[in-house]
Amino acid sequence: MAKVRPFRAFRPPPALALEVASPPYDVISTAEARKLAEGNPASFLHVSRPEIDLPEGTDEHDDAVYAMGAKNLAKLIAEGALTQDPEPHLYLYAQSMGDHRQIGVVGCAAVSEYLAGAIKKHEKTRADKEDDRTRHIEELAAHDEPVFLTYRKDPTIDALVRASTEAPPIYDFTTKDGVGHRFWVLGRDATRALEERFEDVACLYVADGHHRSAAAARVHQIFRGDGREHDIFLAVVFPHDQMKIMPYNRVVRDLEGRSPEAILERLASVMQVEPRPDGLAATPPEPRTFGAYLAGKWYLLRAPQDPARDQDPVASLDCSIAQDLLLGPIFGVKDPRRDKHVDFVGGIRGYGELERRVDAGEFTLGLHLYPTQIEQLFAVSDAGLLMPPKSTWFEPKLRSGLFVHTF
Repeated sequence: MAKVRPFRAFRPPPALALEVASPPYDVISTAEARKLAEGNPASFLHVSRPEIDLPEGTDEHDDAVYAMGAKNLAKLIAEGALTQDPEPHLYLYAQSMGDHRQIGVVGCAAVSEYLAGAIKKHEKTRADKEDDRTRHIEELAAHDEPVFLTYRKDPTIDALVRASTEAPPIYDFTTKDGVGHRFWVLGRDATRALEERFEDVACLYVADGHHRSAAAARVHQIFRGDGREHDIFLAVVFPHDQMKIMPYNRVVRDLEGRSPEAILERLASVMQVEPRPDGLAATPPEPRTFGAYLAGKWYLLRAPQDPARDQDPVASLDCSIAQDLLLGPIFGVKDPRRDKHVDFVGGIRGYGELERRVDAGEFTLGLHLYPTQIEQLFAVSDAGLLMPPKSTWFEPKLRSGLFVHTF
């Protein structure tokens, strides 16, 4: 069973929702956060990126940063930018980006289910990032940014959600990136119906937020037995057929200083290489194909068929093929988590970002991947395996500050 618990959210009044809502902490830099929050004291970036209110150059892991986050959350509450609902609810959060639309149920997931494996993972967490999120949640005494969960769609849940969205939303605004955001507060009957139906869902999957969910479990262990509500953590739960996964592309630097012709020769030794007409990017049309940008030109790469690889849920991922056939043997990328001559570019930035970084001389080759499919994520998670780093890029991103769970 999947527990999706109602809670008493701290959230902004409708008139302030757009001012408070901010991008998640881990998709923008400190400099970008400082610029976005400039002149906006209600921005939730003052909580999620509190170093912006300290002198430039302050280490974002300094004690003062975590303390500032707690201070700023208390300030938003004291000034009425966030107010707490008097009763626990489930909520609905809808986003639209172009012709894509997704509606998730906002509630709290259970730490016990996470620890027992009923909330399934597909990513290995990094100790330093887990430490950071643990300290952040501990200092705030709150889960300020939700974990993005998914589940195999359920027609009854779909019907309950549709019925609830017939009412006018509490929030309805569009952010500068063109993404529409709408939000509903569910009444007691609708909350109870959804909560009970989720108990028939076999399991949930972490789509995005592995470090936040791991940190929530650690915080629960720290405070276990004190009577506060840290046995659950903030989440938005979406049906799998509404997930939009974009590619997580790569750029790599050639440490050997080879000519473009020499690199192309090596690429052709492991994959079929098809030059693209000048000015046309090579967008991968299907799995096991890759767009490669080198010396101002695009090429389409096709990996050979490999039945043994196709039977392995991890090895068959396009990001695994890229690592095993290209980045590792050709460019010497042994550990993509730590090697400094490879970097990752979220698909939302488009192929133009690959061109820009290669044309600027920062990297030698840009690699455009075919996106991981949600069924592949399920297969890896169900097998108890882990994906390579930077395998998925979900869009649109959940805005922070629209709902906060305190304990």
